[in-house]
Amino acid sequence: MEEEDAAADPYLPYDGGGDTIPLKEIPRRVIESNHMAAPVKQTLPPLRLARRGNQSARSNYAMSNGGGAASSSTHLLDFLEEPIPGVGTYDDFHTIDWVREKCKDRERHRKINSKKKESAWEFTKSLYDAWSGWLVVTLTGLASGALAGLIDIAADWMNDLKEGVCLSAMWFNHEQCCWTSNETTFAERDKCPQWKSWAELILGQAEGPGSYIMNYFMYIYWALSFAFLAVCLVKVFAPYACGSGIPEIKTILSGFIIRGYLGKWTLMIKTITLVLAVASGLSLGKEGPLVHVACCCGNIFSYLFPKYSKNEAKKREVLSAASAAGVSVAFGAPIGGVLFSLEEVSYYFPLKTLWRSFFAALVAAFVLRSINPFGNSRLVLFYVEYHTPWYLFELIPFILLGVFGGLWGAFFIRANIAWCRRRKSTRFGKYPVLEVILVAAITAVVAFPNPYTRQNTSELIKELFTDCGPLESSQLCQYRSQMNGSKAFTDNPNRPAGPGVYSAMWQLCLALIFKIIMTIFTFGLKVPSGLFIPSMAIGAIAGRIVGIAVEQLAYYHHDWFLFKEWCEVGADCITPGLYAMVGAAACLGGVTRMTVSLVVIVFELTGGLEYIVPLMAAVMTSKWVGDAFGREGIYEAHIRLNGYPFLDAKEEFTHTTLAREVMRPRRSDPPLAVLTQDDLTVEELQGIINETSYNGFPVIVSKESQRLVGFALRRDITIAIENARRKQEGIMLNSRVYFTQHAPTLPADSPRPLKLRSILDMSPFTVTDHTPMEIVVDIFRKLGLRQCLVTHNGIVLGIITKKNILEHLEELKQRTEPLAASWYYHKKRYPSSHGSNGKPRSRVHHVQLIRSFQDRGGGGGDGSEEEEVEEEEVRLLNGSNL
Repeated sequence: MEEEDAAADPYLPYDGGGDTIPLKEIPRRVIESNHMAAPVKQTLPPLRLARRGNQSARSNYAMSNGGGAASSSTHLLDFLEEPIPGVGTYDDFHTIDWVREKCKDRERHRKINSKKKESAWEFTKSLYDAWSGWLVVTLTGLASGALAGLIDIAADWMNDLKEGVCLSAMWFNHEQCCWTSNETTFAERDKCPQWKSWAELILGQAEGPGSYIMNYFMYIYWALSFAFLAVCLVKVFAPYACGSGIPEIKTILSGFIIRGYLGKWTLMIKTITLVLAVASGLSLGKEGPLVHVACCCGNIFSYLFPKYSKNEAKKREVLSAASAAGVSVAFGAPIGGVLFSLEEVSYYFPLKTLWRSFFAALVAAFVLRSINPFGNSRLVLFYVEYHTPWYLFELIPFILLGVFGGLWGAFFIRANIAWCRRRKSTRFGKYPVLEVILVAAITAVVAFPNPYTRQNTSELIKELFTDCGPLESSQLCQYRSQMNGSKAFTDNPNRPAGPGVYSAMWQLCLALIFKIIMTIFTFGLKVPSGLFIPSMAIGAIAGRIVGIAVEQLAYYHHDWFLFKEWCEVGADCITPGLYAMVGAAACLGGVTRMTVSLVVIVFELTGGLEYIVPLMAAVMTSKWVGDAFGREGIYEAHIRLNGYPFLDAKEEFTHTTLAREVMRPRRSDPPLAVLTQDDLTVEELQGIINETSYNGFPVIVSKESQRLVGFALRRDITIAIENARRKQEGIMLNSRVYFTQHAPTLPADSPRPLKLRSILDMSPFTVTDHTPMEIVVDIFRKLGLRQCLVTHNGIVLGIITKKNILEHLEELKQRTEPLAASWYYHKKRYPSSHGSNGKPRSRVHHVQLIRSFQDRGGGGGDGSEEEEVEEEEVRLLNGSNL
């Protein structure tokens, strides 16, 4: 019952179950025969694509066993004939064929170059085509920077709205409201007559228990209102706008099709709800979703240029550049954005994409700097600069922070995935609005009493990063003066901590526990939720605590051999803000397993090259510690949880299996369905399509020869028959279908044959049945294949799809790591060899691999039996064996 209820959840994405997206049924039409005196009306039965497995709504999100588009180094279409409209396109939740898309692009490029000297117009078109890539990334960068500035300004204003309002200008946040005031004090610089708290507006008093309770109530009210509005907008208008978006972006960039995920509605709702989610005070950030927003911009602008709108591989080059622009505006780190796109999200990253990503990040950062959303002439809120060098001894606490970051990352990944899996498997996942309201209520109730959890997370990171100086009024900087013991602010950071520092330490410890717990339950809610800022906040809190501890240790024990050589009494030795920065990088690295791009992003935040070595030491330590518990980062773990067909290039294949052990069909499955090149009729072809659910069919010479001719896609066959029905007369149910160049010899009274050679891939990728799977996996990764055929002496034995490889890798992983999370969660109701009615599928036009076992003599005195030897035979359609 739970499985049927979960089927109605619109948020459950592709689950890897093994079913196909049903194509639109071809309506029954009347075809007139021109071979008869009077028109004879016949009806083509509808081409119904059978489903397999679970018939719930989720079953429509899986790939079929037969794979998809054929990989080819030749042209897809026979250009001597008119191309068939719709051939070469992809269905939703299917994988693109990178090789075919690159071939299409090369053919388009050759065609443009051959015509550019014919006329000035053709030359202008060639220039437009050459510059279209730079134009689309420019538009993407402009839109990303503008939207990021808008989101930053709106989020800051709505976040301060929970505490009060500016009477002089409603559109000012708290800081902007007090800029022009002359009545602020150094200790209470955030208080001015223009800014009124809700208690002052409603009760008329600023202090006292009643004022505190009223502010507490209004804080919870606005937090719940923002969270409720955000989740309702996502649920009603754009379910794809929830979450971080980076796992889906990685999957899309690897070649997967998710229609609507980068559409205009998703962009609009994600922009609005991201502001609401951040303002609600939930333990999330806007940096991850900004990558999704930028990719939406890139996808929308790519449709303005046929070079990218008609080629899925070229479109993904634009999306790679867009992801770089997203990180550029999220952190104010253009170089880090380019490296993030290269290291973390991109699957195919040629050199020209590197240049365009750099340019897109530059344009986006320039636009954001022009908007100046934070009013500090910086690209980010927590830009800081340190002027104290670090010392060799400090590598020890830096490495300890890296260990903490790795442990936190491993714990968070396992805890968050376990909670998300429970959400998918129970009735609790059916009520996303209730879950968001519940989490927002707990967050607001617990966060308000603690000033470090009440404030915006970005402001918290800024305060933790900032070094203490004469202009800082934070509790973290309330040190005692060595002269009179009173609170003072001097230029010397190394002094005994005062009561304010100790109080802040306790509050930071409570904030650390609160952030750890709430981030686990918040990431994965049905609202836009990023992970960068919460992870950095957890690391910054831990780092600041460690930094203050080391600072006080150096002050009270300056005669220890650790400090005696380089930290004299009264010297400027320890910078606690630096420890917060290193801890933030370590925790973010432990969660995402980023290395190079993370170090560059963080050093661009601080503006100092001097601290790259501490950052590198902490980030690498966190990665090593995290990898000891599991090599997957949080984004790869969510990809696995959702069952997306993503082949991670970071994983190593070390097992000694062969292609014949992974290929389909297996012994328990029906044999492989194939087509003959000139023996089928339209009715027989439709019968094969109706009785199977594969996405493609190998084409062989004949039942007797069984030599491979090519590969034809199910979608292309369906479109071709529908196109012939509309445009050609005389196509009947008994019309001969042929895939050869010339029509076969037919009797004079035969109906008009149907030629389908234009949709046949004449050079599909093939491997022999003894090919090691290590090589097969590398081929799939490096060429981006959807499937390859397995042959034995030129005879087709089976097929290996991308999904088959993922299932095989999962089986091997479960053997070595029995406690690891499975690749797909939702189990298939029926095995792939059965139809939707639970009955075995019929076997037509097949090649079957059979196995015979031979016992080799047996037994010694201890009664043991020798290992059985497995032999293979290929059974031909005529009953003979090889």
